[in-house]
Amino acid sequence: MKIIDTHCDALLKLQLAKRGKPYEVHPLHFSNSRELETNLGYLQEGEVMAQYFAVFIEPEVPSDEKWQHALEQIDLFYTEILGKNPAMKHIKSWHDFDSLSEGEIGAVLTLEGADAFGNDLTKLRHLYRLGVLSIGLTWNNANLCADGAGEVRGGGLTLLGKEVVQLNNENLVFTDVSHLSVKGFWDVMELAKYPIASHSNAKALCDHRRNLDDEQIKGMFKHNGLIHVVFNPPFINKDRRDATIDDLVKHIDYLCELGGVNQIGFGSDFDGISCFVDNLENTSKYQNLINALLKRYSEDEVKGFAYRNFLEHRPQ
Repeated sequence: MKIIDTHCDALLKLQLAKRGKPYEVHPLHFSNSRELETNLGYLQEGEVMAQYFAVFIEPEVPSDEKWQHALEQIDLFYTEILGKNPAMKHIKSWHDFDSLSEGEIGAVLTLEGADAFGNDLTKLRHLYRLGVLSIGLTWNNANLCADGAGEVRGGGLTLLGKEVVQLNNENLVFTDVSHLSVKGFWDVMELAKYPIASHSNAKALCDHRRNLDDEQIKGMFKHNGLIHVVFNPPFINKDRRDATIDDLVKHIDYLCELGGVNQIGFGSDFDGISCFVDNLENTSKYQNLINALLKRYSEDEVKGFAYRNFLEHRPQ
């Protein structure tokens, strides 16, 4: 069954390798490096039809270097992922999904944290032109747009952050709430035409700051938003680094109970996590999750989770 995955951090791994750490002994190649959980071979084996690649700048990078780091990752997207792998096709507009041929895999650029452009909206417009189709305002820390989920003061969106959401709306770009503070989340709900939680689970089942509480989940569904479950065990089982596929499916069950059967998808966070769900260690294992879901849901519902819900809720 075809899959759309809305979050991975392969670009950061490729950048670190190019800079000589930590993979200098094993140079990374998107086509087949086993250090990448989202390499081309794995994507093909897992029947992934589209993979989202996040541009993520580590918080310790000095502010005056963040834009350069973002450009390096985008360059790797164009040269190493698209340029060397004809099967990878750049999705630069939502209509491009409809023109994917058999055997082609869509590649989508996203931004995880507005730190990359600071308060320079010219840089943000450049990101739109380069094909960024989803923007998360923060990672866990605060920046000029908003507070993240790890910021103790728990502030919401700044005036700049609200302007960014409006620009996302105008450019048919998702606003990603996965790392936002609770107040920031609700600010987005008031403004965003296209909200998505690209990689978050249910807080009621796993009390973690990165997960969404019941009111947030209901708010997302009310505002036509998508919630894509994440495969990171600490976000599945509280205070644990292990999980089974059944444990992950419980989060899907819970989201369905809250009315989201038509607004659920997958956002693995592969290449950004360090522990894994059993039998779901990389994208090649995706059909193990599909087979587990088919035991509990109709084929039509599982197709919705796998790819169709996303396609039906993409910006128009």
